[in-house]
Order: sequence, then C-alpha cells, then structure tokens
Amino acid sequence: MFAHFIERDFRAHSLVRLVDANADGDDVLLACGERIPLLRQQHERASEPCLCLSDFVRPLSTGRTDKIGLFVSSCDVAMEESFPNDPYRHMLAQTLADRLAEAAIEKTHQYVRTTLWGYAPEERLSPQELFSEKYQGIRPAVGYPSLPDQSLNFILDKLLGFQQVGVSLTESGAMRPHASVSGLMLSHPAARYFTVGTIGKDQFLDYAIRRGMDAEELARYLTL
Repeated sequence: MFAHFIERDFRAHSLVRLVDANADGDDVLLACGERIPLLRQQHERASEPCLCLSDFVRPLSTGRTDKIGLFVSSCDVAMEESFPNDPYRHMLAQTLADRLAEAAIEKTHQYVRTTLWGYAPEERLSPQELFSEKYQGIRPAVGYPSLPDQSLNFILDKLLGFQQVGVSLTESGAMRPHASVSGLMLSHPAARYFTVGTIGKDQFLDYAIRRGMDAEELARYLTL
C-alpha cells in the first residue's frame, strides 16, 4: 500500500507556527491577541495536582514571554479515499494515511525541538526513544484527553490557515481529510500528557464564557 501511495505521488503535509505566549489563568494568551481557553482536571485525589495545559506555559505575571507551537498535519485526501470499491484495501489505505499524518508531525516536532524553536539542540534519539516520547515537551492534539474541545480547531485554523495543507473543517470542528491531526506544542521540561476527565458544572459554565459560547453549543464540541 505504501508503494502504491509513492507511485501516485501522494504526500503527507505539516504546518507549524511558533507564537509568543503566556499563561493567563487557565487560558493561554498569544502575543497576536488571540486567547486559547483550556480545561483543568477536577479529580478528588488530594495527592495529585489538578493539571491544565496552561500550567506548562510561563505565567503572564512573571513579565517574561514564553512560546508555544501551533500545528496541523494531514495527507492528500485522495490517499485515504483509495480503493472505494474494495472495503479491505480502502480500510488499509485509511489506516496508513492516519499513520503517515502522525509521522509527518512527529518529524516536524523533532525539527521544531532541535532547530526551529531549538530548545533541545543536542537531542539525539533513536526511533524507539522517539516512539517512547523520551524527548522534552509534548504536543497535545485537539480532541484528545488533555485538549478535549474540538472547537479549538476554529482558533487554530484562524492562526495557521489549514487550507495551506488541504484541510477543511466541518461545522462540528472535525477535520477533512480524516487523516489529519492538529494541536499545540509545549516545551516545558515537566510537561506531560493527562486526561481532563469529568468536569464540574462550575468549570463548564466558566469555560463556556471563556469560549464565548452558550452551554448547549459548547457541549456539542467536548469529547469528555
């Protein structure tokens, strides 16, 4: 299947933008004036902190600027639409397209860490170490456990221009081609992935205000 993709000159694409930013409470405030609201865990385990991705960005109160990365990665739509009359090969094409979109942003993230952002210029990791995420920083993706609001894709699209890599959004914030991924890149040495999980009504209503949406509209986008 991979050989088939190469023969047809199908491509994977990625786009990244570095933006000066600071944490402002549970939001990330970008130097361009845009604000990315985020959600915080509300678990009852006293021995563990309730995390929010903004915890890994330098606070606005420090007076010093940090950075975050914004990214989107995708594959040519014709790649995942191959073999429409052969269910097995069609499913295989979709699966491989998904993996290639992830591989494209994995490679891009490596370039960001070592060169573009350059916060880890001495990084030398084997493929297995990369698979095990031994590098500094994280890249939480929209719709995944630590970034469960699919409507954030509209903010990222505004800042990145998804159309540059052939990605369009549905009314629900889903990406087309399906073999696409978007999200944030954070460099903090202590940054780690986590699951937001169930949140209380208090945070839900506060988040709706921060997102500028009514509660019913917001509920359509959350993957909690």
